[in-house]
Amino acid sequence: MKKIVLSVLIALGTVFFSYGQKYAYVDTEYVLKNIPEYTDAQDMLDELASEWQKEIEEIFAEIDKMYKDYQAEAILLPEDMKRKKENDIVEKEKEAKALQKKKFGRDGDLHKKRMELVQPIQEKVYNAIEEIATTRNFAFVFDKSAGNTILFAQSKFDISDDVLDEIGSVMQTVKKENRSKSSFGGSSGGRK
Repeated sequence: MKKIVLSVLIALGTVFFSYGQKYAYVDTEYVLKNIPEYTDAQDMLDELASEWQKEIEEIFAEIDKMYKDYQAEAILLPEDMKRKKENDIVEKEKEAKALQKKKFGRDGDLHKKRMELVQPIQEKVYNAIEEIATTRNFAFVFDKSAGNTILFAQSKFDISDDVLDEIGSVMQTVKKENRSKSSFGGSSGGRK
């Protein structure tokens, strides 16, 4: 009997403890879009990516021309010249693929530039979230933009503007009255 009573008390304690937890959510996509430094960094990254992609496409167009020229001349060329032209085409393709990997690969130039420009901003956002969560005693802060894991949330638990205000003390953010928010849950209880 004592074990049953103890089990019930533990279960009730767990239920009451979980009700005492405070939760909030933040839309990091919204937060980042309202930081001009972040949008400038994204624009710079897009411009670099476009520039590098154009450079790579020009090299592949040159390879395509080399191949078409080779096909047109192949019948008239001696075997040693054919092999030389084939090797030239293969080498040019290797160069193009190496450049593509250097610019867009997993540890390529674009990734490094993204880490240089965006990561410090993301760290400031995380630090602001952590500061607000600690100050307001939130047990959990969910990220609304990190997937559709939150099916409903009342807007009173959204701390996105608070995060922007907190970040505003260390970097420029869009003024509160100029921010536009996508609808999500809200006090009316709708679904996204």
